[in-house]
Amino acid sequence: MAGSGRRPEHRGPPELFYDEAEARKYTQNSRVVEIQSQMSERAVELLGLPEDRPCLLLDVGCGSGLSGDYISDEGHYWIGMDISPAMLDVAVEREVEGDLLLADVGHGIPIRPGMFDGCISISAVQWLCNADKKSHSPPKRLYRFFSTLYTALAQGSRAVLQLYPENSEQLELITAQAMRAGFTGGMVVDYPNSAKAKKFFLCLFVGTSGALPKGLGTECAGGEEVHQAKFTNERTRFRNTKGKSVKKSRDWILEKKERRRRQGKEVRADTKYTGRKRRPRF
Repeated sequence: MAGSGRRPEHRGPPELFYDEAEARKYTQNSRVVEIQSQMSERAVELLGLPEDRPCLLLDVGCGSGLSGDYISDEGHYWIGMDISPAMLDVAVEREVEGDLLLADVGHGIPIRPGMFDGCISISAVQWLCNADKKSHSPPKRLYRFFSTLYTALAQGSRAVLQLYPENSEQLELITAQAMRAGFTGGMVVDYPNSAKAKKFFLCLFVGTSGALPKGLGTECAGGEEVHQAKFTNERTRFRNTKGKSVKKSRDWILEKKERRRRQGKEVRADTKYTGRKRRPRF
């Protein structure tokens, strides 16, 4: 169930789609690596981990370990699960710092209770909505996944699952099975009015019903909710990028600096020059 930095446009089981050639091609794609890193950063932020100690995290659909690289960089430990042997082979070759487990999470999380301080998943959970075999029942596989994930997480911890739902029915199915398994929480949507930047994060709580974090791009500078009509310029801005990454734009830089301030890290003050592109030197 290899996580990906793009919306899946193919059908069929992930262990067959991500063969050796696709796994290497995927991991060497700089655009995919960049998106994966951005979404991993956001997912870990939404976990709300304590700052005074390293944590042990579960990475569901870890693929070749791109998300794990970010977790390691943040000083945490991780165990990754994936259904694709080819993806895990690439992770081993890359000498990732986490431990790896070949498994279909639709069969459950084979880990002892209360082991993890949190869980992230990037672009993987929607695979469980596919019935790739006659014996597959998406509701049953989702419930098996969520119920065993709930058990594997420590009390008071969170799971943040970034996903690409095909439609509202699929989103409702995933959320319903998570709640049925005992989780509380809900969906955090970043940039809800931008077709290109919009991201879904299912933020789940274990044993506590904390306040659901707010999605990025849902408030203006004054703290007021931005109405849909005010996103017209935002849509234009993302369209004008013509496929280029919005990373390192002024908005992206300001958001990242604000996140780091909330984490207690030292950050340079914002100025009118923040995010301004330098002229080329000859």
